[in-house]
Amino acid sequence: MFFIAKKYSDALKIKVAKEYQEGSLGVRRLAKKHGIRSKSAVERWIKLYEAFGAEGLISKKHMETYPVQFKLDVLRFIERTGSSETVTALHFGMTNPTLISLWKKSLREGGAEVLERPKGRPPMSNTPKNSKEKKKEENGMTREQKLERENELLRLEVEYLKKLRAFQIDPKNYLEKHKQRYHTNSKKPSN
Repeated sequence: MFFIAKKYSDALKIKVAKEYQEGSLGVRRLAKKHGIRSKSAVERWIKLYEAFGAEGLISKKHMETYPVQFKLDVLRFIERTGSSETVTALHFGMTNPTLISLWKKSLREGGAEVLERPKGRPPMSNTPKNSKEKKKEENGMTREQKLERENELLRLEVEYLKKLRAFQIDPKNYLEKHKQRYHTNSKKPSN
């Protein structure tokens, strides 16, 4: 069954972990009591709380960035030991085990190069976008010139796609037609 992951508040995570510490309810009953679909999420919160205290359950607005070598070391550790993502995160002092699953997926889909790319938007610059002194772009082109250039590139792309389609529909006829054109263009006048 597929369901969308629900984001739980930091206060709820801490409350659930503390209730577990008190020993009155087990993981399943706590999940049911607080309407949490995944008992594994509750288990993860408890482990993070035990390792880092309430600080380990507080969401970070700006997630930490880890170097590629660190990410690869973490993934090798999992492969070598067969440890879970939560146990591995605790071993490496990470408070967000779900990052590891993202790294696994990235590595599987795009290789180690993908792990080097930072996620999210780049930081905003301090300069306003519509400043008067910024009439010309960095490469010396005005906005109008850039648009004209883009328009020309789009025209070329459309022309290319038309030719490609014509070739796909009738390759023999297309080649015959263009072979004659190229032969007449390639002949040099003899003097």
